[in-house]
Amino acid sequence: MNPMRLLRLWQIGAMVRKYGLSEFAGRRPRPHRLPRGERLRLALEELGPVFVKFGQALSTRPDILPPDVAAELARLQDQVPPFPGAQARAIVEHSLGRPVDELFAEFDETPMAAASVAQVHAARLKPQGAGDPGMEVVVKVLRPGVEQLVERDVALLRALADFAERWHPQGRRLRPRAVVAEYEKVIFDELDLMREGANCAQLRRNWLGSELIYHPLVFWDYTRPQVLVMERIHGISVRELDVLRARGANFRVLAERGVEIFFKQVFRDNFFHADMHPGNIFVDLTDPARPSYLAVDFGIVGTLTAADQRYLAENFLAFFNRDYKRVAELHVESGWIPKGTRVEDFESAIRTVCEPIFGKPIKDISFGFFLVRLFQIARRFNYQVQPQLVLLQKTLLTVEGLGRQLYPDLDLWKTAKPIMEQWMWDRIGPSAQFARLRSQAPVLVESLPELAQRALKNLAQGPSGGGAASTEALEALRGDLRDLGRRGLFAAAGAAAWICAALLYGLTAHSPPPPGVIAVCTALALGGAWCWRRAFRRAETP
Repeated sequence: MNPMRLLRLWQIGAMVRKYGLSEFAGRRPRPHRLPRGERLRLALEELGPVFVKFGQALSTRPDILPPDVAAELARLQDQVPPFPGAQARAIVEHSLGRPVDELFAEFDETPMAAASVAQVHAARLKPQGAGDPGMEVVVKVLRPGVEQLVERDVALLRALADFAERWHPQGRRLRPRAVVAEYEKVIFDELDLMREGANCAQLRRNWLGSELIYHPLVFWDYTRPQVLVMERIHGISVRELDVLRARGANFRVLAERGVEIFFKQVFRDNFFHADMHPGNIFVDLTDPARPSYLAVDFGIVGTLTAADQRYLAENFLAFFNRDYKRVAELHVESGWIPKGTRVEDFESAIRTVCEPIFGKPIKDISFGFFLVRLFQIARRFNYQVQPQLVLLQKTLLTVEGLGRQLYPDLDLWKTAKPIMEQWMWDRIGPSAQFARLRSQAPVLVESLPELAQRALKNLAQGPSGGGAASTEALEALRGDLRDLGRRGLFAAAGAAAWICAALLYGLTAHSPPPPGVIAVCTALALGGAWCWRRAFRRAETP
């Protein structure tokens, strides 16, 4: 390890000693004039953005932290000490190439909020015509020198991860280098405010017109890598529970909508806001009985591969249905645990962890304890850590923590299960299969002339070739005709299967249909898909 990293380790140790944080490691606390939560917060602030992000994640877990510590760490979400407003003004002018007074009708140098990576200032755009007061906006400005601070600490994490993977007994299974690489990508993406603007624009398109959540408009003419200008939203912070309660907010609806937004972002859109801590979420109480969310800060978003998305969806559904054998099979099929693992043993282990928490409201579930137990069992089966899912796991824990604060009696399973069932039905139901049919039908139509052309070519070559050549041509023709007949049969069978599935689905008035109907329709749809795949397969050219 190079001297700079050793120096950083010494600085971290010095900070632990300065604020007497050894008590968090189980040692006897030393007398100190500041409360322990405040000491931990101050230490994380002094250590820099990477450590502040860690504290933000912890602050959403009041179930695993003492209340005084959780409340103090919550201040890291948007109450980090700001940098001077004059410095922010200079960064805006340098980035946009014009004086602030020419860019905005108003610009407040006192920041509205300050976080580990950037801070936000209120402003107003220039009026666009008579009677236009100018739109209220927020100007987000990157902290000076934050890139160097992040690079320093990420380099230290890389070195520690490399050491752990080489020498720790569980290094290969835990894959710390891959986990740090995934985190590195996330945090450096957050340092580009144009990327954040693009994330916001995508989320806005995905949810425009929805009554569940609103995303602000981005002003691209005023946006650069170090400066982001967005529409200012007005709402009540989700942390202000007393204010929400006094205004008559329906906390059950609010919590259920938070869960619905998460699952739809992950599975419907495959583009999820991965930094949904309370400092980034506001509530619109235009209708207190049906409150909606207002989101800000889109520096961290997540996506999944199609394979991971499908495996996760099937895992969730199997889990919601208590089908632990299917959960075990999916882990083997996806390669998350080694092939050859006895599925029955892994199934029994998963049941041991999951069964005690089923049907309980969120207030009676400690997901921290649940995940610890799950990983302890997974370690026995050489579970391979999936770095690409770490961000999703962190987001799920954040959403769960938010739900716990809003409505402790939330039934997470009841809220999420219909969403997952509908998603799977949309993916493999008759309507999805007919959509595939429409997209793939041209392939079959295109292949038919090719087959006819090959048949005519073989007929033309047959008489002139004579003897063996003629026989070979005729056999080729027969093969082409058999192939054409098979394709027709497969196409007809596939169409019949899909029509039967559609008719059966239409006969039920239930939405979503009963499980038995879903099973039959799914079998018909998959059979139809297999038949059409055989029909679409292009013949090999000689």
